[in-house]
Formats: sequence, structure tokens, C-alpha cells
Amino acid sequence: MQKRVLVIGGGGGGIGRATTGAFGNEGAAVMVADLDPQRAAEAADAVRAAGGTAYPISGDVRSAADIEAMVAGAVEKLGGLDVLVTVVGGQVAFVPAVKLHEMADEDWDTIYEVNLRYVARAVRAALRVFLDQGTGGAIVSVGSVTGFMAAPEQAAYGVMKAGLLSLARTVAAEYARDGIRMNVAAAGAIATAVANGVVDAGVVEEIPVGRFGRSDEVARAVVCLASDAASYITGQQLVLDGGVSVRGPFE
Repeated sequence: MQKRVLVIGGGGGGIGRATTGAFGNEGAAVMVADLDPQRAAEAADAVRAAGGTAYPISGDVRSAADIEAMVAGAVEKLGGLDVLVTVVGGQVAFVPAVKLHEMADEDWDTIYEVNLRYVARAVRAALRVFLDQGTGGAIVSVGSVTGFMAAPEQAAYGVMKAGLLSLARTVAAEYARDGIRMNVAAAGAIATAVANGVVDAGVVEEIPVGRFGRSDEVARAVVCLASDAASYITGQQLVLDGGVSVRGPFE
């Protein structure tokens, strides 16, 4: 059966756009959600141009009503929902990178809203759909290695990404018997437009594989975690960091 997929943040560049394309290439029907309606439309057009099925929808992840509308829109257009993917996140794209004692409350709240709160809302809405359908479902959230490593000058971001894994574990424990799975794809340094503007090129020397990761590599991991090939995997995180997190302090 053709998978019916909602990708929140799938219209923009980088990981989101690559994820939308990857699902399209696998024959899934994709609802592309993005804040910018033009980006959502362009991503959907690209899938259709390649012979796939895709529809755009726009909305703000900071709005509870918009999140509900994204999920409802996917169900309406796709005839149901099998997979939810959440991509939107980050810190430097939304607030300055500063040490914890310098961080303003409103900036902390912003990072909470765009990294964790909306995910919980989207997951909650998708769970209701999955349970109503009675056919199970898969949820994959794009996370970060900062969720289990130190996050200098990005404390809020690290905390929220740690929260994603806790959420996935809880969903796994509560809904496994309903055929519902949730996992996290924890990315390291990935070459995206945003990362290229803030990550020191010298960082590549600390990556064992000797390069930054690519958006398509993360996208393929997301598709795998959402697929039937990962049917026995839930409540886990797949780390895509080129070996950074397993490297010791000495050569």
C-alpha cells in the first residue's frame, strides 16, 4: 500500500526538502507543510514532476490551530495518514547563540515552541488519527546530537532535542501495542544553508569521516525509520554524525 506521509517543514531547503523528495521517490503520497506557501508548493511540484503524488499546505508550527490543520489537511488530501515526520527546528535561525546566563526568557520560549512544543502537538494529533484508523503508524522526528551531548551557546536547543527522545520513548511504550512507532534521527553537522553560515569550517577536522553530512543522507535515514523495514524499531534514536559522538579525546 502507498504510504501517506505528512512532512512538517518539508518545503524548505536542506533536510526538509530532501526528506520530501526521498518519500516521493519511494512512491509515498506526501503532504508538504511549510510556513512559506511558495516553498511548500515548489516541493510538492518537484515530487509530482518526478511522477509522484504530493500536495502543499502552509502553516505556522507555533500555532496549535495550524498544527491541527496540517494533520487534518493531510488526512483529507491523502485519504488517511501513515507517517508523520517533523523537521522544523534549530536555534541560530531563530534566536542568537549565547551562553545560558545571557539567554532571555522569550528566546528560550521561542526555541521551545519551534523544536519541541509543536512536535508534541503534531504527535498528539497524529496519534488520534492512527488510533481512529486502527492500522498503526510511524512517527520520525529530526533531532540533533546536541540532545545527548553538550550544546555550548545553544542550551535551549539541546534541552529540546533531548526532549524529543523522551517523547519518542514514551510514545513507544504507550502505543506499541497499537502498531504505532516513534523514533528520532539525530543529526550532527549537516551541510545546509543555515549551517553553512554559522558552523566553522574547521569543525570538519573533528569529524572522523572527514566531511559534513548531506541532507539526502538524513532524508534516507528518516525514510528507513518510517518504513516497514524498521517495524521492530521504536523509541530509539539513529545517530547521523559521521562518528563525532563516538570519538575519544585522544588520537
